[in-house]
Amino acid sequence: MSELLLEIENLNVGLPTQSGTLRAVRGMDLALRKGEALGIVGESGSGKSMTALALMRLLPAGAQWHAQAMRFAGRDLLAMPEPDFAGQVAGRGIAMIFQEPMTSLNPVYTVERQMTELMIRDGASAAQARERALYLLDRVRLPDPRERLRSYPHQLSGGQRQRVMIAMALMTSPQLLIADEPTTALDVTVQAQILELLGELRAEFGMAMILITHDLAVVARSVDRVMVMYGGEPLESGSTRAVLQDPRHPYTRGLLACRPGQASRHARLRAIPGIVPSLVQPWTGCVFAPRCGHALPYCTGGQPIDKTLRGPQTWFRCLNPQAGPPPAAAPAAGPGTAAARTQAPTLVARRISRTFVQRKGLFARPYTVQAVRDSSLALAQGETLAVVGESGSGKSTLARILLGLDAPDSGVVELGERPIGELSPAERASWIQPVFQDPYSSLNSRHTVGQIVARPLVLHRACGTHQAQDQAARMLQRVGLPARLLNSYPNQLSGGQRQRVAIARALMLAPRILLCDEPTSALDVSVQAQILNLLQDLQEEFGLSMLFITHDIGVVRKIADRVVVMHQGRIVEDGPAGEVLDRPSHPYTGQLLASVPSLETAFAEPAQ
Repeated sequence: MSELLLEIENLNVGLPTQSGTLRAVRGMDLALRKGEALGIVGESGSGKSMTALALMRLLPAGAQWHAQAMRFAGRDLLAMPEPDFAGQVAGRGIAMIFQEPMTSLNPVYTVERQMTELMIRDGASAAQARERALYLLDRVRLPDPRERLRSYPHQLSGGQRQRVMIAMALMTSPQLLIADEPTTALDVTVQAQILELLGELRAEFGMAMILITHDLAVVARSVDRVMVMYGGEPLESGSTRAVLQDPRHPYTRGLLACRPGQASRHARLRAIPGIVPSLVQPWTGCVFAPRCGHALPYCTGGQPIDKTLRGPQTWFRCLNPQAGPPPAAAPAAGPGTAAARTQAPTLVARRISRTFVQRKGLFARPYTVQAVRDSSLALAQGETLAVVGESGSGKSTLARILLGLDAPDSGVVELGERPIGELSPAERASWIQPVFQDPYSSLNSRHTVGQIVARPLVLHRACGTHQAQDQAARMLQRVGLPARLLNSYPNQLSGGQRQRVAIARALMLAPRILLCDEPTSALDVSVQAQILNLLQDLQEEFGLSMLFITHDIGVVRKIADRVVVMHQGRIVEDGPAGEVLDRPSHPYTGQLLASVPSLETAFAEPAQ
């Protein structure tokens, strides 16, 4: 494990934009030994993925990159022609798996064809390649490997597709595996299985790994060393325990303080103020200084900030480093207790069941899937109820029924003691509004922010167009966005800004209930903290009830008064958040909680 496998010196990546060249990666140095695992963390736009794409030569068209040195397994990658790199290194020496396997797998090819293609091209027989594929699918614990080889990607669950991607990456026994956010979209139980699997495969095949993620708890349990990036630059690096338990750079400390698990219930999270800056203009001094609460006048000076060594392979770049544990969460604002919020229910669902008829192929026999089974819940005025469970547990189907977008086979949903089926669309919209996981797909890319936010008022003819625009401007300011963004388009906003726009649109009709379906799962930890604080503030101001669908137990601990746990379409546990999360009564709830990664459990054992 002492021999260097990968070495990168002074990597720089530039991307062409209308405003000029965006300096996505600057001065990146990286060294990785055989069998070692390195985690790269940071917010979106920090340069994590661009570093990996530059190494794999998968940068967008028009991108420019250069490095002082780039060596892999003793070979000079800078001197290697493109055909040699594609035929000898990409997919063979270095393999990469991505966050969303559905975009990486060809929907018209079977799993077998996609897994065996590269081995057959390299000279293996179809039988040899198929035998290797069967072995690896079994090794990644995919049930019924022979049946899965005949399957198409759309016939697999998200976790199964990710396992196929891992098995495919291992077909040629690579020395280095790059995993770019491999578990972000997965439920906690599947996430835990994938992380455990990657660790076992590393040990079995002697692979090195670069894990790119914004989830610090995932890094804590999965890698040997951590590198923290921001604004295209590495700011701190070292052993996982040293960096995450005793960080020195204010940015690392800020990321750790943002974690929902750090805060007591209903306490405000310590969000990092501001957003990642534009990297078009050249920066002098520390790139984090504009957002840093510890910045000194000379932090923005013209001289580059050199590394300060703390120990072997452990360093940081900061002129005013901090020491000790990260700050705790701020105290709660307002009453913020379940007791204070317990009032008459605004939403009641009684014995809801929903069954779908599906078939595996055009000529296959139809079969039934019981998505929701005899499930009941109630949401009180001003209360936050979290619904948790794995994919396929029935959460999203139940949410569609509660929104009035689907009708149950049996059971009834009441809003304000009236069956939802008796309400007109306008009445239903004034009672409950959704906020979805991916605001980019739920916002019309051809409409301006002003048009998007004002749309509910215009659609329901609540007021004239000009008055709707005025109200949209006021609502934008209420969710922390400047009115100048009224004329911007969704693709010109950050992920956090788009989610704020989605929240503003949902509030325009003054609903009593917000149904939030994974509203922060796609966001960085710092942006997540800002959105959770915003939702808490809006709930206190408008007296909102919130139904929060999520698989992030840290978020549940932060925001929920009560918790409902769903498993195989049934509600298996329902109670106050503290009791359900700290003293679960159902075995499935205990299994779900045991799968949640955390820094505390990762560092429970003494350092080796």
